[in-house]
Formats: sequence, structure tokens, C-alpha cells
Amino acid sequence: MAKFRKKPVVIEAVQLTQDMIDAAVLDQAPLPTGCRIGHASAHPPARVVHYATVVIDTLEVVMRADPGDWIITGVKGEIYPCKPDIFAATYEPAE
Repeated sequence: MAKFRKKPVVIEAVQLTQDMIDAAVLDQAPLPTGCRIGHASAHPPARVVHYATVVIDTLEVVMRADPGDWIITGVKGEIYPCKPDIFAATYEPAE
């Protein structure tokens, strides 16, 4: 089997946090571009979020993003989630 190396490309990414999710559920701040709340249970007057899922409509399927996941904008503008360990093994800061 032939071996290949990933071409060096610069991507944009933001790490999803529980605070970001809670703020989106309570309509206090938007989620990163391409993300939306899938399901949520909240008590807005008390500003308490009981449960929320974040989903991303990728080019292939709808994927779930969890707190800690990186939300990546690819070279063609595609949005997708990436687990922190995969992100750390694949990407490094660009200047």
C-alpha cells in the first residue's frame, strides 16, 4: 500500500465549550458558524441549561459536536467537528 502525507493547509478552528452551548440555548450568544442546537432542555428565566446537543450539517451527514471538540472550517468552507485528541495529533498553530 502506498503512503501519503497530508498537505500543509491552514484551517480556522474554534474549540466548543459548555459555556458556548449554554449561551446559545439561552439566546445570549450564537454558536460557531455551521453549528446549531439539536435538542435542548432549559429553564431560561433561571438561566439553567439541563441538556443540549450541538449538531453540524457536514457535506456527508449530520454530526454531533461535544464540549471540547474543535469546530473546523475546511479549505472549501466546509464545517465539521474534530475530537481534541485527533486535532492535537493533526494540527499545530499557524502564524
